[in-house]
Amino acid sequence: MSQQLAETPRDGRRYEIVAGRLLTTGAQPPAHHAAVTALMIHLKTSCPPDLMVAVGSLAFRPTRDTTLRPDILVCPRDYTGVDPPLLAVEVVSPSTRTTDVVLKRALYETHRIPSYWLLDPTHQELTLLTLTPTGYTCQTVLQSEETFHTTHPFPLTLTPSQLLG
Repeated sequence: MSQQLAETPRDGRRYEIVAGRLLTTGAQPPAHHAAVTALMIHLKTSCPPDLMVAVGSLAFRPTRDTTLRPDILVCPRDYTGVDPPLLAVEVVSPSTRTTDVVLKRALYETHRIPSYWLLDPTHQELTLLTLTPTGYTCQTVLQSEETFHTTHPFPLTLTPSQLLG
């Protein structure tokens, strides 16, 4: 399977494998890329030195037939892609809404990623989910100018409009 991913073209699409099937996401609109960049910068300014923030460059490979590439992930610097990252973030766009909200949420929950965030640039909304023994629990849903302070994966203050402005 990893060979299959290694052979995918560099064409602006995202290629992932879910249960042995190739999942392709089309090129995203400028608002998606702007949101990924803004959140990446915000995370990097507070990231402790033993962790790193990666944008699309690292994959999470929880099983032999599953390879996932979150828009952003936070993980230890010695990350190998096998253990769950500390945080997976998906920036929701019209073409990825169902995949991000339903499929990816279920996969990240099943494979025990402690935090999953969904950033929706269209609605200026940020949803923070936290893994509990029974699955993901919604920690908060922030709208536009609302502010929330989180401690996971590290202390950080979040305001959706500042991440999208």
